[in-house]
This record gives sequence, C-alpha cells and structure tokens, in this order.
Amino acid sequence: MPVINLSTYINAPGERCFDLSRSIDIHIESTSGTHEKAIAGITSGLIGFGEEVTWRAKHLGVYQNLTSRITEYQYPETFTDSMVKGAFKRFDHQHIFLQEGDGTLMKDIFDFESPFGIFGKFVNTMFLTNYMRGFLVARNNVIKEIAEGRNWMKYING
Repeated sequence: MPVINLSTYINAPGERCFDLSRSIDIHIESTSGTHEKAIAGITSGLIGFGEEVTWRAKHLGVYQNLTSRITEYQYPETFTDSMVKGAFKRFDHQHIFLQEGDGTLMKDIFDFESPFGIFGKFVNTMFLTNYMRGFLVARNNVIKEIAEGRNWMKYING
C-alpha cells in the first residue's frame, strides 16, 4: 500500500493553515485542472469533524464521484479525511500542522490502496502514486499562497 509523505513550510500561523486546509472553496480552487465540484454534504465553507463531502471530478479522462468524511479532528494540530465511497479501495489523508519558528510545517500523509489486486499494485507503481503526489503538491501550493497572502480571511470567515 503506497503512502505519500509531503511537507510544506508556510509562513503563517498553524490555526490559519489548519482552517484553510479544510476549506471546500480552496479545494475547488486548487483542483481547477480536474474540474472538481462539491456536489453533496458540505459543499462550501469549512468542513468539520464527522462531516462528509462528495466530490465530482474528472481524473484520467473519466468523471468520478468520491465521498470522504473527517474521521479525526484535533484543532489546530491534525485532522484526517477518509474515503467513504469512491474509486480507491480505501484512503486516509492525515493533515498535520507543526509550529516552526514564525510559521507552520504542514505535513500530509496520504495512505491509499487501489482496487484491482495485483493490477492495482502495478498501477500504483507505474502511475497513480506520482499522479496523487502531484495533485497534493498543487493543492498545498495554493494553500501556501493563500495563507501567506492578504485574502485568506475570506476563506475562513465566509
């Protein structure tokens, strides 16, 4: 089972990074390449513990739906979103926020398993792990840009 570990330093307080990371609106903005839309559950604003969102997106040329739920939540240190229904066999995405100097080290641990047994393992190795890493890096870059900029409050305070 692949695990993607990412670290992104953001020159902003941990609470801001935590909240921006659970913003449905930022997620939509950061995934414009896959045309992601929140179609059910929490569809805008900040998602919280026990809440779900269903995404519709075009990945690899095919529209897919994926529902995830916030399964762990310790403000402002960590939260985890886990797939409830979707194309993966399973995934858990842990978001961790560590104070470092005047900023925050935002860590992602994305633990996933593809369907299709042996074929799924081949797809992971040849393609999916790098695809998902690029997807997460792009998302983190948008969060970093917004958190370090001037307009971050519009995503948190509505």
